[in-house]
Amino acid sequence: MLLTPYRETLSLPKIRSLLVVATLARVPIAAAAVVLTLHVVTDLLPNNYAAAGLVGASATLGGSFGAPVMGRLIDRIGLRPVLVLTTVAEVAYWLVAQALPYWALLPVAAIGGFLALPAFSVARQSIAALTPESHRLPAFALDSMTTELSFMAGPALGVLIATTAGSRVAMLCLAAGILLSGIGLWLLNPPIRGAHEETVDAGGRVPRSSWLKPRFVAVLAVTMAATLVLSGTDVAVVAVLRDSGQVEWTGLVLSLWAFFSLLGGFAYGTVKRGLPALALFVPMAVLTIPIGLGGDHWWLLALLIAPAGALCAPTITASSDAISRMIPASARGEAMGLHNSALTVGVAMGGPLAGVAIDRIGPEWGFVAVGAVGVLVALVVLPTELRRRSADRSEALLAEPLPGEPAVAVLPTPQSPAVSKTD
Repeated sequence: MLLTPYRETLSLPKIRSLLVVATLARVPIAAAAVVLTLHVVTDLLPNNYAAAGLVGASATLGGSFGAPVMGRLIDRIGLRPVLVLTTVAEVAYWLVAQALPYWALLPVAAIGGFLALPAFSVARQSIAALTPESHRLPAFALDSMTTELSFMAGPALGVLIATTAGSRVAMLCLAAGILLSGIGLWLLNPPIRGAHEETVDAGGRVPRSSWLKPRFVAVLAVTMAATLVLSGTDVAVVAVLRDSGQVEWTGLVLSLWAFFSLLGGFAYGTVKRGLPALALFVPMAVLTIPIGLGGDHWWLLALLIAPAGALCAPTITASSDAISRMIPASARGEAMGLHNSALTVGVAMGGPLAGVAIDRIGPEWGFVAVGAVGVLVALVVLPTELRRRSADRSEALLAEPLPGEPAVAVLPTPQSPAVSKTD
């Protein structure tokens, strides 16, 4: 019974092949940041981590602007032309980047980020197109879990190649990996709209004002805050264990953290009715604050990080699921691109925020800083969520027939399946 939602979801046409190809396509993308960092601190400016951080920030900034642009292009001209454009551009970027001096790499990294292969957002957009709403929650849970696997494998492979064969060889391997990823996605050509989803007009365009509303912005804010907490926690774990002389246990603690996230994502995908992303994120942020108390013992740190870790994948799953339901199919590419930008910006902000707290107060305060900022974002977003839930309840009450009145059939729309009210 527990596996039934996953069995039913994986039996849907093209879902299994999409998840396999997307997981493999994300591995070189997940390795990119660590390979770029190692290239700067070993070959270009030895031991200059600030310079490496600037290059990473440049690539992140480019990616944050590029993801929604690529998503909008997918909505307008289709998936395959965008895959050709981004695959060629990113392969060229990695081939050129490995030979550039630092001053040239800094701006080129932003261009490479802008034209990056949109494997993450394409997978989520296609999942929304391939699955009925009753199966989207387990489908997005599978997506979150496979993303965790990509981020467990990608950086490890990147570090292995960079430290054995050199960072330039690792960058050439990234170019080869991106090429294979782009070809795989092009051959698979997953649909970006379901057969049951019709466009609003002949061009398939809808005005942004019809979907870029406070509720959507609130989901993006929660998504950004979630990855801010995650990336800040990553830095704080390293700092706490290094301060206590247990740095050799860092890999195990981080692996257990990822494992707890996988378990949480698996459990969340089995529920029949999902929760708002905010309801999952708030306890995750609150439970992050006291993690530093276990810094004297690595095993206690691992235990304290487990509850917050178990909410990581469910929070991201809930945000993806919410966006897939609230956005018209013809604008879903741009919306998923914005979602990907929120994920990226959160990752970029979390590390520096935790670092400032660690440097100025102490290692355990890295957890406090990112957890507190997460709670603050949740408080800002809460009124929007409460208004939405109040409006949903009002609509439900208005839709209910009065006693003695005949039932009213609700006709299907392009954004929602047919629903019928019965007495």
